[in-house]
Amino acid sequence: MSARIGRAGLERLREGLSERDLGIVSSLRQHRYLSARQIESLHFGGHASELTGARICRRVLARLTEARVLVRLERRAIGGVHAGSASYLYALGSTGGRLLGKESRTRSREPSEAFLDHTLAVADLHIALVQAERQGALELIQTEAEPDCWRRYIGIGGALETLRPDLFVVTASGEFEHCWFVEVDLSTESLQAVVRKCAQYVAYRRSGVEERRSGTFPLVVWSAPNARRRERIAKAIASAKRLPGELFRVVEATGVVSLLAGGAS
Repeated sequence: MSARIGRAGLERLREGLSERDLGIVSSLRQHRYLSARQIESLHFGGHASELTGARICRRVLARLTEARVLVRLERRAIGGVHAGSASYLYALGSTGGRLLGKESRTRSREPSEAFLDHTLAVADLHIALVQAERQGALELIQTEAEPDCWRRYIGIGGALETLRPDLFVVTASGEFEHCWFVEVDLSTESLQAVVRKCAQYVAYRRSGVEERRSGTFPLVVWSAPNARRRERIAKAIASAKRLPGELFRVVEATGVVSLLAGGAS
């Protein structure tokens, strides 16, 4: 392994990075982990063919990994045995962290499978929104992933609480902007946990913090992996006491983009 580069070397490296290189670093800062296929979808879409984009993406990722801007995980994304290098998973490397002004800690172990699956699912949704905007199906104003989208507020009894959405999204339709908190469900949490999270959204709305921040309170969208899970989440929310139904929307993952494109109605 090469020695840790000094400040002068770091600045030379920064100056040698392209706008796309820096965009990849920014995406990994936002999502923490991405597959090569996801990076390709976000940053390599303007080439003559998908094959050309994939080939250039592989070269760029190899170069950034060699420079320790990125680090490649041992684990691959689901289907990795057949997906080749497109299934490799990446995170910011030690040099990438320093480019952002952060000293990266050495990872003693890779994240759990459940954590990675959820992180990649959230990134998939973000990518679907970006692609919908590229196709003219959606006007995307802002997206924030964890922890940028987290909200702190004073709860009952004066305790400091943290609401942890998976995504905060702002879309536009005509003259109107629409704000959304998005929860990506993979059927790994109990329905009781889902209801507790909904109750926390209600408590956060009651605090008034979001209205003072942006003038409105976002709708909360639950993205379910299938129709059965969607029905169970919707029923649990409807059956729970003191959960205002107008605050929540529950849709299958394939319907989230259409919901957000249609605006809050």
